Amino acid sequence: EIEAKYTKKMQVLRDELDLRRKTEIYEVEERKNSHISELMRNHEKAFNDIKNYYNDITLKNLALISLLKDQIEEMKKKENHLEKEKADVLLQNKQLKEPLQQAQEQVFELQKKLAHYDKDKEALTNTKARLKVTQKELKDLQWEHEVLEQRFSKVQAERDELYQKFTKAINEVQQKTGFKNLLLERKLKGLLSVLEKKEVELSEVFAGSNLDPGALSLVSHKLEDVLNSKNTTIKDLQFQLARVCKAHNDMLQTFEAKLTAFGIPLDNLGIKPLASPVPGQ
Repeated sequence: EIEAKYTKKMQVLRDELDLRRKTEIYEVEERKNSHISELMRNHEKAFNDIKNYYNDITLKNLALISLLKDQIEEMKKKENHLEKEKADVLLQNKQLKEPLQQAQEQVFELQKKLAHYDKDKEALTNTKARLKVTQKELKDLQWEHEVLEQRFSKVQAERDELYQKFTKAINEVQQKTGFKNLLLERKLKGLLSVLEKKEVELSEVFAGSNLDPGALSLVSHKLEDVLNSKNTTIKDLQFQLARVCKAHNDMLQTFEAKLTAFGIPLDNLGIKPLASPVPGQ
């Protein structure tokens, strides 16, 4: 029974598989036939396109050949016409050769004469042009000479005036600077002497007094403040003195540069630069 049962199932399965195989074979054949038909249509279309393309090229080439033939015929006609004209021109040239030679000889003689005439004419023209240029240069030089003389006189007068002004200004500045330097130096010496006296008096006071350390420290701080203030005043006075010396020396350098620019010697100037009272300035 089991063998009969499975034999029957196997037969049913074989029938189903056979039917499926036949169905798939049919579908494959259908797809193959469809693909073949499409390829044939594409090939037919491509063939027709190529055929039309080459037909167009053939027609164009035939038209071009026909046009070139017409052009060749036209060129041959022109060539024959030019050959005839060439023969006529050669004949005329042969006939005109002798008169041309005579005319060339006459032209050669005339050119010789013309060369001498042109040469003389050119020399005369060049001489007149050089004469005009020389006369114009002479007038320009005369005018420039007059202008330069006037400018020289004006510059000389300005130089003398500037020399007098600078001499006067330098003398005044030198007097003012010397006086101010003297005042500042005296003031500085006075302050230094006062400072020395105060230091001596302070030392004597400290030596003779019996102050406690706290009061002595307070007096020392106050004294240091006073000394710092005085030192600051001394430094300010030294700085003012150095600034005055710097201004004097700068004006002296400017004056010397102006004199050098105007060509005036510096030997007899009689003015010397001031030394700075502050070391290192």
